[in-house]
Amino acid sequence: MNKSRFLNILGSVLLVGLVANISGCAAASGAESVAQTESRLISDRVNIGNVLALYPKPITVIGAMVDGKVNWRLVGHTGIIGHNKILVSMKHSNYTNRGIFTDKKLSINLVSREILPKADYVGSVRGSEVDKSGVFDYSIGANGSPVIDESPLSMECNVVDVYESEGFDNFICEVVNTYASKQVLDEKGKLDYTKLKPVLFAFPTYNYIATGEILGDCLNLRPETSMCAKDPMSEDGIVRISKIEVFPEYLDEYIKYVTEVGAVSLRQEPGVLTMYSMQEKDNPCSVTILEIYASQDAYKKHIATEHFQKYKQGTLHMVKALELIDQNALNKASMLNNYIKN
Repeated sequence: MNKSRFLNILGSVLLVGLVANISGCAAASGAESVAQTESRLISDRVNIGNVLALYPKPITVIGAMVDGKVNWRLVGHTGIIGHNKILVSMKHSNYTNRGIFTDKKLSINLVSREILPKADYVGSVRGSEVDKSGVFDYSIGANGSPVIDESPLSMECNVVDVYESEGFDNFICEVVNTYASKQVLDEKGKLDYTKLKPVLFAFPTYNYIATGEILGDCLNLRPETSMCAKDPMSEDGIVRISKIEVFPEYLDEYIKYVTEVGAVSLRQEPGVLTMYSMQEKDNPCSVTILEIYASQDAYKKHIATEHFQKYKQGTLHMVKALELIDQNALNKASMLNNYIKN
């Protein structure tokens, strides 16, 4: 074998080895990358299957005339199509559907806490067996559908289409009239959902849930206006009343400090559940603060924060007297977190 041919063969062997080595490294790297990705997905998120989990949703009572008589049905599966249509999904076997198919109209009534027991009842009995017309006080709307007088918000709708799926009639509706209680409108006559507070429905747990606080303006969210998620109350949680006597000459300045520390604490600290300051009407220099901390550790973290230290150091010379009075909560389940409203 001449030298030239030997070098060519040697070069080919080295090239093949190099390619094989590179391919092996790439394959190993790819396998490692896939393994890392799968591990990350498995460790960070839990796949619970093809569960329909777009909940909670507002619970509603659907009103319709069936064979000349008013009937009500509790419905949790509604949706919005575009910006001008509503989907109402009801089991095909529902008695109420007969009247909707006949008249091509219905009412959608939002449920408040006050009428929830009645709403729950009309969902637990069948209209074919029980006369539900007298459960609610009602009026007949301008479009001819029964609307619940006690509902904070009712909509009369025309049914423009029906989409049938397995076991369900899905009514596509256009809103004709909307009736709102004056108590759920703001000063401009627009709906205020912090006043309306519709009851929500969660499936498949079959729970009713209350609406929460305003977190901020949609598409214009300012972090400083929202409140962080809160820790649950622990056994060593603190409920405290702080009574402060302020020197009159510092009162206005003190109020700025105390309102600021309360707002910042609620926004930033998960363990601060409530910080609500009050001023006596007859003695403005007497300030009381209701403080609730999720745990002893949450309180320790709170007093170490920059905003609390700013308050504490900035008001030392303003405070004439301070009394901290720890309390026992008689019903911890009924305690509510403070909220910040825009």
